[in-house]
Amino acid sequence: MRFHQDQLQVLLVFTKEDNQCNGFCRACEKAGFKCTVTKEAQAVLACFLDKHHDIIIIDHRNPGQLDAEALCRSIRSSKLSENTVIVGVVRRMDKEELSVMPFITAGFTRRYIENPSIMACYNELLQLEFGEVRSQLKLRACNSVFTALEKSQEAIEITSEDHIIQYANPAFETTMGYQSGELIGKELAEVPINEKKADLLDTINSCIRIGKEWQGIYHTRKKNGDNIQQNVKIIPVVGQGGKIRHYVSIIRVCNGNSKAEKIPECVQSDIHTDNQMGKHKDRRKGSLDVKSVSSKANEVSSQRRHSSMARIHSMTIEAPITKVMNIINTAQESSPVPVTEALDRVLQILRSTELYSPQFGAKDDDPHANDLVGGLMSDGLRRLSGNEYVLSTKTLHQVPVSGTIPVSLHDIPPRVAWAMENVEHWDFDIFELEAATHNRPLTYLGLKTFAHFGICEFLNCSEATLKSWLQIIEANYHSSNPYHNSTHSADVLHATAYFLSRERVKETLDPVDKAAALIAATIHDVDHPGRTNSFLCNAGSELALLYNDLAVLESHHVALAFQLTVGNDRCNIFKNMDRNDYRVLRQSIIDMVLATEMTKHFEHVNKFINSVNKPLAVLEENEETDKDREAIHTLLQAPENRVLIKRMLIKCADVSNPCRPLQQCIEWAARISEEYFSQVRTIAGVLRSLTAQHAKRKMCHHQAGALPGRPMKRSRRSCLW
Repeated sequence: MRFHQDQLQVLLVFTKEDNQCNGFCRACEKAGFKCTVTKEAQAVLACFLDKHHDIIIIDHRNPGQLDAEALCRSIRSSKLSENTVIVGVVRRMDKEELSVMPFITAGFTRRYIENPSIMACYNELLQLEFGEVRSQLKLRACNSVFTALEKSQEAIEITSEDHIIQYANPAFETTMGYQSGELIGKELAEVPINEKKADLLDTINSCIRIGKEWQGIYHTRKKNGDNIQQNVKIIPVVGQGGKIRHYVSIIRVCNGNSKAEKIPECVQSDIHTDNQMGKHKDRRKGSLDVKSVSSKANEVSSQRRHSSMARIHSMTIEAPITKVMNIINTAQESSPVPVTEALDRVLQILRSTELYSPQFGAKDDDPHANDLVGGLMSDGLRRLSGNEYVLSTKTLHQVPVSGTIPVSLHDIPPRVAWAMENVEHWDFDIFELEAATHNRPLTYLGLKTFAHFGICEFLNCSEATLKSWLQIIEANYHSSNPYHNSTHSADVLHATAYFLSRERVKETLDPVDKAAALIAATIHDVDHPGRTNSFLCNAGSELALLYNDLAVLESHHVALAFQLTVGNDRCNIFKNMDRNDYRVLRQSIIDMVLATEMTKHFEHVNKFINSVNKPLAVLEENEETDKDREAIHTLLQAPENRVLIKRMLIKCADVSNPCRPLQQCIEWAARISEEYFSQVRTIAGVLRSLTAQHAKRKMCHHQAGALPGRPMKRSRRSCLW
């Protein structure tokens, strides 16, 4: 870890400015340190707490005038002095040397035998800077590193060269089922580990000896004897002389096929980018479950796929019109003003037209890239015609399966509770919850989130009613959709709850607004068919006919959600509300769900910027008095502005997954791409079907026109002649 030290701060505690004090002052000036001198013992602690000096030098030559040891103990009583170097100046002794133990007991780091020479003081300061002070900086940095390890979601274990456990972070202890500190000092043989791990040590050591880290998958046993599959990366820590001093193991529990075999791999220690792609699988040819390890073949080919994904990310995906605009932008830099203005108008025209048709530069030697790009042009496993698609979307109003296990906040399974521990943070992993709940994250996350915001109390409904409502809503999300499923809804619900927890939003929105936002996030994509509004309109689907081609899906989501809710008393969370309160809440929910429709995206954004963002920035810039703060409060509390804020809140939550941690962002991108490929394949199937029907009709037309004794008329457009 690299660390940087600003200008060192030195505090001199001398009752009078004698030669010794002046010597240290000039030495500080020579060394470039910032020096502060104080003569009052009572002011020392306050001065230190104000500036947090790196070095404190206390005059210990006159105990009658200054009790240096008592002063040192008072400074050490503050936690902030943990990394501070304290030096005591003592008289030169002509008689026998005294023990330094009283000094150390009082809290001094070292003693300095009086010598007013500037060079002597300067040398002492340099020794302190490159000795004790630098060591304290390293300790301070280590504290930061261990804090990061303690908070890390990755399970991390550090062992000595003899494979004795030196450290295990809370995530590791939780994963393995141990109590805090229970593993420290134990040998691996004392812990119920994989029986074959000892055999792996030779393989691991052989990788490490040639400067490589080891990564692979193996099975291990928890404290209670349960078998779990782990993806482990073991990194050596090399000490002086090139000898290995520690092993750092980074562990991720696999949630897939328990029969997967370990695959030891030697990985170059500087390769990290490809490993971050590990969760991204090619799911068009198999299961859509991102957490499963489908087969041994998938594991063996994972490295190749990772490399392929890296190539895809590095490919140039650029439309011809984009190249043209880049050339125009370059030409503007060296053009006169009239030409620049004309080119600006050209760019405006180009941006308003449908000229953005991307060209993918896939290489023939990359099978995975060709597979992804080929998905745009192939028909996949099955083609659906337009009519078949309309029929396939008629199954609505699903109900939860009868075997669903009831859940409440008091009987959530331990694995699910562990997956939701980090729910208040932005880097919360929704895919961990998806795996832990067997693709039912919305019910569990909804129970916890709604309880946190007191929604049951606001709606005056029971937790059982809320649970039934969440279950029936989640049952109407299509698990076959790669992207628009209940996991996406749970992700949007989490983002909405995160935004509602920010101070500015909490001060702005009322309880009815918060309830509306959470309910709208839960239902905003219910019964999504995995197709876009444009597709439904062009296919002439029943939904498009029902809603007149206007916000088709968004209107369907909110309408079906209310039908499912009020149509069943067991899950009607609104049944105990006052009628007027219900109407206000219903209108707010409808408005927020409809705001997720993208054709009015820029209209919503511009209204928010002009009505809220810009006026708020002006008021905050000039904020000085209570009157200014009252103006800010009035602006945010205006009903029309609260509507705009709620719209932006759910819109941001709906498209927030690219802002999640990198691995989650990659997984969401893979899922939306998969859903897009599926739609493109459907369109390709419809086009091929129409082409075949057109050719068949032409053949029949020509055959009917060829009467006996009468030559068939040639047609310029006929593809048969």
